[in-house]
Amino acid sequence: MTAALVAAGLGVIPGTASAAEGPTGPTKPVASPGAAKAGASARETFSSPAGRTVRTGLPTGGNKVAGDHQGVSVGIDARSHTAHGLEVTSKITGPDSVLDVVVDWGDGTTEKTTIKGSGELFHRHTYAEVGEYKVKVTATDVANAIAGSNDIMIMTIGSEFTPHAPTRLLDTRNGTGTTAGKVAARGTTRVKVAGNAEIPGEVRAVALNVTVTNTSIAGHITAWPGKGTERPDTSNINYVGGQSVPNLVIVPVGTDGYVELYNAGWGAVDLIADVTGYFTRTPSSGYTSLDPVRFVDTREGLGAPKWQLAGQGVFTTQIGGLRGVPKGITAVALNVTVTNPQQLGHLSVFPAGGPVPTASNLNFAAGRTIANSVIVPVSANGEISVFNGAWGPTDVVVDVVGYYSKDSKAAFVPFTPRRMLDTRDPGGWWPGGRLPARGHISQWVTGEAQGDEAYVLNTTVTETADSGFLSVAPSPFPWLVNDDPNAPEPPRPGASTLNWTAGRTVPNLVQASAGEHGIINFWNQGWKDADLVVDIFGVYEND
Repeated sequence: MTAALVAAGLGVIPGTASAAEGPTGPTKPVASPGAAKAGASARETFSSPAGRTVRTGLPTGGNKVAGDHQGVSVGIDARSHTAHGLEVTSKITGPDSVLDVVVDWGDGTTEKTTIKGSGELFHRHTYAEVGEYKVKVTATDVANAIAGSNDIMIMTIGSEFTPHAPTRLLDTRNGTGTTAGKVAARGTTRVKVAGNAEIPGEVRAVALNVTVTNTSIAGHITAWPGKGTERPDTSNINYVGGQSVPNLVIVPVGTDGYVELYNAGWGAVDLIADVTGYFTRTPSSGYTSLDPVRFVDTREGLGAPKWQLAGQGVFTTQIGGLRGVPKGITAVALNVTVTNPQQLGHLSVFPAGGPVPTASNLNFAAGRTIANSVIVPVSANGEISVFNGAWGPTDVVVDVVGYYSKDSKAAFVPFTPRRMLDTRDPGGWWPGGRLPARGHISQWVTGEAQGDEAYVLNTTVTETADSGFLSVAPSPFPWLVNDDPNAPEPPRPGASTLNWTAGRTVPNLVQASAGEHGIINFWNQGWKDADLVVDIFGVYEND
């Protein structure tokens, strides 16, 4: 098992594939006792007290309202509990008579309930699109021809994606977006997002390709919203001295419009950040995950000529309308892998027909295989282009793992970043130590996975003794079966999330489906044990 088994980068893997077992047989999983979704932080509440009730008489003959009629009042408490969902509690106060209560959801739909006298009503609603809506609750005392109504403006918590031509927002090497100079050890630099490069001020989260370079000692980088939040104990990029490492991050934007990047190492580093899209609470493009589909492999002549991409060369390939990807998509989620590179260089992925960007997606060294997650806009006819920024040729592999479109429903909901799994931590929930060779760990993410399209995770493999690759796939079995020591072994996935070689620490973003049972399996496809760290950052929800 070697790094030539090219890794997938951003593995949105709703299905699994079979593969051969290891020589000593499979290792039984131990499942996590906790659900990651319980840490969701973006649930918002709204309230309009009964004192805001507007009372009106009905425009009908025979209005029987007496001077001593207590009237009808309505108090509203609402909670945006999923990407498109709203829960409303209406507190109705009125006379001891029949009241018709109508909830107008603000999207052209209403619900009617009849109660007698005062009471509390609970309603749930799912909007077809994210956005802002005015919810109005009206209680009508028909017998006395009087009504009371109250309304409230709510905002769904889900955000949809708007692709952005790859653009450099930060480069500490030359002062782009900041003062030129390395980020100090244990220091922070800030990336202006809102209002920068035509990104709107109401941006909620951003997709950035972050690269750490000119490193001298091992460390890691943490991306977080900055103002209004505490820095989490999670990582987005791990690096060692002399290494340039890119990784895609999806991170909420702070209340001041910035994202902050923290250098947790003990040596100064340079940081680069390129935007490829952003999320707002207005209708744009939702997300759809796919089984990984290979669109390009220059080693085989798939989707591109059958030879290495020349230094400073470009190829263009069709994405929209092929192999399960519909026409009319706005952006695509990819695993892009460089293998057999002849020289040091970088790779840039961009919409076909556009200029070659200064932004890069992968940085590579001669002879090394490296993969990275990429989210990139497509051209009007659904094509992308790939540029080899090196002076020497390289092979390129492109796997499509999901897409964004106006017809896709899943919207992004960020979490407070937290560590789901760390096999190095003796105090963590995982009792088995290192991720065993040819074995897997099962992580229960949520018991409500039916409405979830994919989870945004960062996976990091470290303390490696040999080459291998990591696969991430939903469990085909429910929780009780996973927890049974006599449970059948799930099929081994064929897709990979990241590749590693001996002694290397390798991170990669993965947007992973939890399937119908809410459980994700993490597979060590190598022949030696390794340590695994998994951080969770958010979820794409359909509901």
